[in-house]
Amino acid sequence: MSNQAAIDAWLDALTHQRRASPHTLLAYRADLARLITLAADRPLETLTPHDIRAMVRALHGAGLGGRSIARALSAWRSLYKWLARHRGFTHNPCQGVRAPRSPKALPDALSPDQAAALLNAAPEDTAALRDRAMFELLYSSGLRLSELSGLNVDCAVEVASGEVTVTGKRNKTRRVPVGTPARKALADWLAVRDEMAAPGERALFVGARGARISNRVIESRLARWAQLQGLGVHVHPHMLRHSFASHLLQSSGDLRAVQEMLGHESIRTTQIYTHLDFQHLARAYDAAHPRAKKKD
Repeated sequence: MSNQAAIDAWLDALTHQRRASPHTLLAYRADLARLITLAADRPLETLTPHDIRAMVRALHGAGLGGRSIARALSAWRSLYKWLARHRGFTHNPCQGVRAPRSPKALPDALSPDQAAALLNAAPEDTAALRDRAMFELLYSSGLRLSELSGLNVDCAVEVASGEVTVTGKRNKTRRVPVGTPARKALADWLAVRDEMAAPGERALFVGARGARISNRVIESRLARWAQLQGLGVHVHPHMLRHSFASHLLQSSGDLRAVQEMLGHESIRTTQIYTHLDFQHLARAYDAAHPRAKKKD
């Protein structure tokens, strides 16, 4: 079996058995393409830990960051694990190989004032009513972009009662609360949705052609909306999810609740927002505490 055939077989298993998302598959495909390039003509089963470490050094020397290399190693490790189970490979050369460390980058989040400025703008047309409803839901409920675009119109009854069920990574569902401003914005959108939606379309949010709106359109509409409100920063959908988590943690301090609402499997993933919360507290300290003020 050629290297490419082995990789294609694993990606096919990910697609049909584990139902990996298109985004995950795209990332795996890119990381595995690096493996094939670095392996050159050598079969995958002949690679050793020494070879993998040399590949890591090559990627690092080419300017790839530690997090990107760690993701590539994870993909390679998972590939070899699958090949051992299903294609008779006898060893996993990636086992024990680590990526170089890189500084942890905290996720970007809006301040509460910035979030308010973004969402308080008055919509001027039907498309803007849709946009405000989408952005309110992203911020109110901490949704991922794919979770938002995947909503169907029949969820409106559930949203009206103050919650919504979304399908997240690996087809896992969770119920999240929906705040009053988001419910109001959604009601305004539903009142005019039929003006844009094609007959029989099930999607809650539709684009100019009446079909389910694409993730790319949502991204571009949000960036443009933020620009029009003069926020001075590039705003993307995941930033609203980060803002939701950061602001909720600042107010409640309940890390477990934030974890559940975000749909994180591990509490460690959610803990990054404690760093954002500390940054917020540190800024407040620097601005207000007498001992923090620098003397001239």
